[in-house]
Amino acid sequence: MPNPILQTLSDQVAATTSVEASAKTLIDGFGARLQAAVDAALANGATAAELQPVQAEVDALKTASDDLAASVAANTPAA
Repeated sequence: MPNPILQTLSDQVAATTSVEASAKTLIDGFGARLQAAVDAALANGATAAELQPVQAEVDALKTASDDLAASVAANTPAA
């Protein structure tokens, strides 16, 4: 029988990792949708300068997603 404290900790790590993965998926989805909107606007005649504020948000979402993924990887115990 596993130690109940270690089992509780293991269960919490699994739950937290799952939530963090879901958050990354959500952040990536926002970024992808914004990037698609920027690309469509550019294709329809908007200029990069006009869309710079939106592109900055796309870039910030990518950075946040990458940071979250790195944190999850660094703090997930090996199997």
